[in-house]
Amino acid sequence: MAKIRANGIAIEYDEIGPKHGIPYLIIQGFGAQMTGWPEQFRQGLADAGMRVIRFDNRDVGLGQKWDGIIPDMRAAQAAMAEGRKPDVPYLLSDMAADAAGLLDALGIGSAHISGASMGGMIAQLVALDHPAKTRSLISIFSTTGDPSLPRSSPEAQASLMTRPPSNDRETVIAHALKGRRTYASTRWPFDEARLSAVIGANYDRSFYPEGTARQWAAIMTARPRTERLKSLRAPALVLHGTADTLIRCEAGRHTAACIPGAEYHEIEGWGHDIPLEAVPLLMDLIVPFVKKVEAGRTKASAA
Repeated sequence: MAKIRANGIAIEYDEIGPKHGIPYLIIQGFGAQMTGWPEQFRQGLADAGMRVIRFDNRDVGLGQKWDGIIPDMRAAQAAMAEGRKPDVPYLLSDMAADAAGLLDALGIGSAHISGASMGGMIAQLVALDHPAKTRSLISIFSTTGDPSLPRSSPEAQASLMTRPPSNDRETVIAHALKGRRTYASTRWPFDEARLSAVIGANYDRSFYPEGTARQWAAIMTARPRTERLKSLRAPALVLHGTADTLIRCEAGRHTAACIPGAEYHEIEGWGHDIPLEAVPLLMDLIVPFVKKVEAGRTKASAA
């Protein structure tokens, strides 16, 4: 892993796959470190000829921290209601600018922009705010943020908002596992042993619960992307699961319906997670989509 300056901040990133392969940027979700992506997911993309770049978002992992700044959510929401800019440390659009800036810093002109959950929201904003950097958008169990969409289940919502009773390693792991069960896939077994190891490794790498308050403020002050997505011209692939209780599958359908020509796939029994058993299914959808977009780019450049 390495650190690089991009968009005026320090960003921790790494990459696998051929150096001159198809650039594919993956963006993590709320409170998640880049090391949370299953290695089989990254390797599957790399084996298909992609240069897979991952990074830590602001305020998580080894990325830059906004220490000590606690957002006033009541004041921020009042500002939103009055049409004023909320006073929060940063916005989702700033996080999108980080992603685009990372590509610039790496000398990559454009890439396939893929994100899961909050990462999908950021990926949508990369596609909207930085179209020249976007070969395609791959939005994974994410949302437009439209207020008409169904809410999370109470249990899934509580899993995000409830802190563990203490910050010791074993308590944090147990609390995270309990939360993940509330929005896990129903199609495959819940792999507690593997997830315990992943959560523990991420705890050892960087345990920084303070950062989630600022990421949450960025999510909650983001304006719906419904209308803006209707003008998106980049090819788009939207993936969601029927068992997702955190961001309901209606949000995936709505995202695809907003984007002209978007390709949508809804996977039965898939939740708000990436079990190893789901990786082959995702590869079967993502890889052909990316190859099709690349073929179109080649044809266009030859015309």
